[in-house]
Formats: sequence, structure tokens, C-alpha cells
Amino acid sequence: MNDRYSRTIAPAGLVVGAIFGMAGTFAPSDALRGLLWGIDGTALVVATALLTIHHFRRGNDVVAAGFLVFVAGETLILAGSAMELATTGPLFGAGAGLWAASLALVSAPRVMPTWVRLVGVIAAVLFSVVALQIFMQRPLMPLSQPLPFFAYPFLVVTLLGWAWVHYRNRA
Repeated sequence: MNDRYSRTIAPAGLVVGAIFGMAGTFAPSDALRGLLWGIDGTALVVATALLTIHHFRRGNDVVAAGFLVFVAGETLILAGSAMELATTGPLFGAGAGLWAASLALVSAPRVMPTWVRLVGVIAAVLFSVVALQIFMQRPLMPLSQPLPFFAYPFLVVTLLGWAWVHYRNRA
């Protein structure tokens, strides 16, 4: 697959992931939520794997590492997508911690526009708090409020920002 195709597929995967992830958050049934989050997670793993290769080839090693860490975190989150929410705590905590690290790594260098980096840093801080709370045995679930529930919009805006950057630069 050449770079042109991956630079089209990756933004599409980010958009699908963002939309299906938010839709799953508001799904009226556990089965529908599991399906939507399964599609979301799969699309995000594919997209961020492609972005890892894309940025690595361009010498953006820290950004590439950030996308690789996102793949690992999203894989953990995906593993719990069809599970009962109450049982996903440890997987979600590990995934949220890796999301936070990923968002920080991608946002650190001046590769993305400032607004995408800023929203990514906010998401990183919020998911760091979530991960730390879960690691300290606080019984948080993926839909607990205020966090992580109110951290998702920052993640979604970051994903859409990444998609916009890579779609805009695909030519």
C-alpha cells in the first residue's frame, strides 16, 4: 500500500473511531455499545498503526512513538469493549494511561497545529487522572462521571484534528 492510500485510510479511521466511540457512549443497550465501541477501537487501531509508519518514515520519531503507544492503549480498550462495564476497570485503566502517554507524545513536538496539540494535552491530563484513580483502586468505569465521561470530547476533538491534518496533507 503506498503512502497516498494510507494517508486517506488513516483519517477515515480516525473519523470513524471518533464518531462510533461517542455514539457508543450514548448507546441505549450494552450490546449496541459493545458493537459501536468494537468498530471504534478497530478503526482507531488501523488508523494509528498507519500513522505510526507515516510519521516514522518522515523522521517524526516522537510522534510515531505516540501513535504506536495509542495502538497499544486502544488495543486494551478494545479488549474490554464487549465486556460488562463493571469488569473493565483494569483494562480501561491501563488503556487510559496509554492514551494519556500517547496524546502527550503526539502533542509534544510541533508537528500538529497548536490547537490540536493543546486539546491533546488537555485530554492527556484528564486521562492521566482517570488512569491514576483506577490504579489507586478507585472503582471507575468507562462511563463514570465526571471522569472519564467528560474527557471523551477532548479525545474526539483531538482525533478529528489528527484526521484533518492528515487528510489535508494527503496530496
